[in-house]
Amino acid sequence: MPTEFAALVAIDWADQKHVWALQKAGSSERETGTIDHTPEAVEDWASGLRLRFGGQPIAVALEQSRGPLVFALTKYDHLVIFPVHPTTLANYRKSFRPSGAKDDPSDARLLLDILTLHRDQLRRLNPDTPGTRTLQFLVEERRKLVHEKTRYSNRITAHLKMYFPQVLHWFDVGTTMSADFLERWPSLEQLRRAKPATIERFFLDHNSRDRERIAQRMEQIRKAVPATLDAAVLTACSTAIAAWAALLKQVLTAIALYDEKIDELARVHPDYALMNSFPGAGSALAPRLIAAMGSQRERYQTAQEIPVL
Repeated sequence: MPTEFAALVAIDWADQKHVWALQKAGSSERETGTIDHTPEAVEDWASGLRLRFGGQPIAVALEQSRGPLVFALTKYDHLVIFPVHPTTLANYRKSFRPSGAKDDPSDARLLLDILTLHRDQLRRLNPDTPGTRTLQFLVEERRKLVHEKTRYSNRITAHLKMYFPQVLHWFDVGTTMSADFLERWPSLEQLRRAKPATIERFFLDHNSRDRERIAQRMEQIRKAVPATLDAAVLTACSTAIAAWAALLKQVLTAIALYDEKIDELARVHPDYALMNSFPGAGSALAPRLIAAMGSQRERYQTAQEIPVL
């Protein structure tokens, strides 16, 4: 890691405009300014620093280790990024402003103080391998989709309890089969109008080959009694069920696509054999272990520092 920098820069990032503070090596004077949050503005600013300091390394402190600005700055080899944890900045800010009030220009200067006085306590940003980082991003997004699946399933369950609770005994709500069923027959009345052969064919088409189980469901459908006759509840809930079932299907399709891509990338990763060898790892957990551990495991001093993905 370079020990000498031509300049030290701190950037207080924002959605629209970033505030920066700069101090040249060997000088106590500081300059401040702003950068619009556009690729063109960042390019002009970074290129200006390269030209001004002859391509020498420049230390840059940011209150984030990932995000749009970080990704934009990592393509410039003359910028050496030092992430500052938000808690570090917040505690440093309180040392000078007990109220904790946030002010962008001052925060940029405080970040520059931390970079200038405590750089030995900061870790230079050292991105993991592209393959590992890709898996990390994919695993994180898949987890968000799983949360959405749970949210949609809970909404469907809540509506079914009000007017069509039998479905909760016939299916696992968070499956493509249940979503297809509810899209086709969102109410008991509509289900009863369907021919038994049509319903049976539905089960067979969804790989439900257990004839005894199909017969049980058909009998339960035949004996089913409406939970309510309230037209307002029936209309509102069946409409909502059709909508949520369609959304659930989209999420399930997206999760399947992510699973396919994650599995494809994980199997060619150098650490796949190691992670997959752990008891109970398998195709689902092995990619998550790769993403959590990363390829630079020396960065973790304790098990508690490993992120949960």
